[in-house]
Amino acid sequence: MSNKKQLGKKLRLAKKNRQNRRVPVFAMMKTGRKLRTHPKARQWSRSKIKV
Repeated sequence: MSNKKQLGKKLRLAKKNRQNRRVPVFAMMKTGRKLRTHPKARQWSRSKIKV
């Protein structure tokens, strides 16, 4: 990430980046692979973040 943005915006973008991870393997195995996809997963070109 570049440094030409405000700190608050940068922190919010970093949080959204951390949230956009796959479901952990232990969670998949614990639920018998019923929980495979993340319900809040975001694809960068399909949905935009309101920051």
